[in-house]
Order: sequence, then structure tokens, then C-alpha cells
Amino acid sequence: MSIHPTAIISPDATLAEGVEVGPYSMIGPEVHIGKNTIIGSHVVIESHTDIGEGNRIAQFASLGGPPQDLKYRGEPTRVVIGNHNTIREYVTINRATIHDIGVTMIGDHNLLMAYCHVAHNCKLGNHVIMANAANLAGHIHVEDHAIIGGLTGIHQFTRIGAHCIIGGASAVTKDIPPFVMASGNFAKLFGLNIIGLQRRGFSAETIGALKEAYRIVFRSSLLLADAILKVEEQVEDLPEVRQFIDFIRKSERGICR
Repeated sequence: MSIHPTAIISPDATLAEGVEVGPYSMIGPEVHIGKNTIIGSHVVIESHTDIGEGNRIAQFASLGGPPQDLKYRGEPTRVVIGNHNTIREYVTINRATIHDIGVTMIGDHNLLMAYCHVAHNCKLGNHVIMANAANLAGHIHVEDHAIIGGLTGIHQFTRIGAHCIIGGASAVTKDIPPFVMASGNFAKLFGLNIIGLQRRGFSAETIGALKEAYRIVFRSSLLLADAILKVEEQVEDLPEVRQFIDFIRKSERGICR
């Protein structure tokens, strides 16, 4: 363990073997930091935050602050961060309110670039990329391998599907299905994220089935419920097709079209 003499560590914080804390960083009470996590200079981890192993937290990041929600009354909610994440300069991740999932969660192997904001009760999966100054309002769930472009703002309670990509400077107010490309203010869909799917090893058969499902749902004249039934009847029953359809069927905010 390596702690710079200017760092301020609460006696109620727990730091595991191999943790490094840089100059002038502050770690508050009820903070638990896993093995080999490196914390840069001037980082503030306020309280009630669990951080896993092998994370890299750059200078001036602020984690575990209270939620920016007028309903919050000081309840002891938490931030939970997994393993091997990279959190760059000036990223802010707030604690949750007692509503929804009651915790702000970051999975494993995520990259949050400079100036990103993750608000209360958000849940990020694994291998998510948020480019510079992407901002998540409260209660947003982001699935695995999603990419969110820089300067993008996402409305509270929105869901972002797995393996999708959202272009920079977008305004997202409705759910983005998995496997698609979206961009714009307000965001709309631009087909499948084919290059991304190919890079991640999806087979030509799977991509072809997803293309057909996308065509039926978004480029036919059918009502959404009828389009979903047609996909289930005519498109090969692959796990990815079921994931695509289930996401759309369960949408509460509505789907970006």
C-alpha cells in the first residue's frame, strides 16, 4: 500500500493490499477500496462507496457525493464500483436515493472519460464506454458494451441497450434498443451497429437475423406489437433476436425510432 503523506484517509475507510493514493486526495468514512486500485491526486471519495480491484481513478474525480435530487434526505445509500474500471479526470459519480435500485452501480472493465457524470441510481454493466462529458441523469440503466458519445445527455429512467453506439452531442429521451446506432437531437436510429458487432465476434448469421428483425420493427408499416409478433414468427430464434425483441417489449419510456 502506498499513501501519499498529504492524503487524508478516514479511520473508517478500508484500503486493501496494493492500493495507491496520490497527493491531496480525500477518502471519507464507509469507503472500501479493493486490491491494486490506484487513486490519483486530488481525488475525493466522500463516503459510502465500495470500489473493487484494479481500478484506475484519475486526478480530480469525485465519487460518492450525495445525489443531486431534492427528494434525498440523507439516507445512507451507496456507490458500488466493480473491478478494472478506468475513471478519468473530473468524473462525478453520485450516491443513490432510496428509490428504484437504491444504489448507484458501475460494473467491470468500463471506461468513463473526462468530465462524465453518472447520477443517482444509475446502473452500468460491463465494458461500457462513456466518451468525454457524456452525462447520465438519474435511474438510467446501461447494458454491456454500450458506447455513449461525448457531450451526450441522457434523460432519467432511460435504458441503453447492449452493444449499441450513440453518436456524440446527442440528446436521448427514449430507450435505445440493443445492437443499434443512434444519434441526433433528439436521437433517432440509424440501423444496426454492424461494425461494432463484427468487431465483437458476432456471426454473419446473427447479424443477418438482427438486420431482418430491425427491418421489420423499424422500417415496415406495421404497428409495434404486430411487428414484434412478425419477428417472432419469421426471424430465426436466436438469443440476440430474443434480447432485441424483449428489450423493446419491456420499454416503459418508449423506444427511439
